[in-house]
Amino acid sequence: MQEIHQSGNDFLIAVKGNQPKLLAQVQRQFESESPLSVATQIDSSHGRVCQRTVSVMTPPTDLDPQWVGIQRVIRVERSGTRARRPFQEVMVYISALTLDAAGFAQGIRQHWQVENRLHWVKDVVLGEDTTPVCAGHALPNFAILRTMALNLFRQHGFDSITKGMRQLAHDIRRLFSFFQ
Repeated sequence: MQEIHQSGNDFLIAVKGNQPKLLAQVQRQFESESPLSVATQIDSSHGRVCQRTVSVMTPPTDLDPQWVGIQRVIRVERSGTRARRPFQEVMVYISALTLDAAGFAQGIRQHWQVENRLHWVKDVVLGEDTTPVCAGHALPNFAILRTMALNLFRQHGFDSITKGMRQLAHDIRRLFSFFQ
C-alpha cells in the first residue's frame, strides 16, 4: 500500500477473507454508521436481473497503519436472479479515491467488463490457467499469442470468441485473411 500511495497512484481493491481484520472493521462500520452516498442500479440482461446498491463511507479511524492512503470504503450489495435462481452477495472495497457511490459503481463495473471480456475468456475459453506449457519463455509468449488472437477475433466482429473459433476452425482462408 505504501508504495502505491508514495508513487502517486490510486487504487480500488476488493477486501476479501484473506484480510480478516480489515474486512471485519469495514463491515462493522457499515453496520453502525450511515454512508456518505448511495447509488442503486438495476440491470436486466442475458436472462438475469441484478440490483446493485453501492454505499460509500470514510474509512474507520482505527485502521492498521499499513493501510495508508485509504480515503473511502465501499460496499456493493448485489441481488437478483441468475438462471431463475435468486442470489445475494456483498463485496467490500477500499480506495484511495474520493468518488461518490455512482463514481465507484461505474469504476467497479468497468473492472468487471475487463475481467469478463479478457481474463475470463483467456482462462476459460482458451484454457490459459491449465496450459501444460511451462519451459523457458513459453508462458509469456503464449499469453501474447492468446491476446493477439482475442484482438483479431474482436477486430473482425466476433463478440463471442467461442463462436468465432467454431466458425473459423475449418475456414483457413478466412482465418489467414485476419493477418492482411
